[in-house]
Amino acid sequence: MIPLVLRAALTGHPIPIFGMDYDTLDGTCIRDYIHVNDLAHAHLLALQKLEQSGYSGIFNLGNGDGYSVKEVIEVARKVTGKKIAVIELPRRPGDPSRLIASSQKIKRELGWEPRFRDLETIVKTAWNWHRNHLKIE
Repeated sequence: MIPLVLRAALTGHPIPIFGMDYDTLDGTCIRDYIHVNDLAHAHLLALQKLEQSGYSGIFNLGNGDGYSVKEVIEVARKVTGKKIAVIELPRRPGDPSRLIASSQKIKRELGWEPRFRDLETIVKTAWNWHRNHLKIE
């Protein structure tokens, strides 16, 4: 979601919102986002564990908190200073109202904790990368 919203900020193209009638405070889906550095840190911990013990596992990663589609768009508008247009579209079949990850297993087994929980920090970092590296034609 975040890369799509930031691409919309750069191009001026609208971002689609699939469903405005979910059982959430603002009617849009809620998802759990993590910072790319937290994702990389989890991979490093998993590789270290694999090298040390030969153990590999399957882990969910997340903050344990969620943000709605509208919240992500509003934070992106604030961070970028851009107007980000939206197109309201019908729900996609099968999309749940909320998807929040439980990271208890990776916390317990590898000691991983998300370091960057704040949505604004996550979006700021992504925005800095996108505006410096993404080539828009």
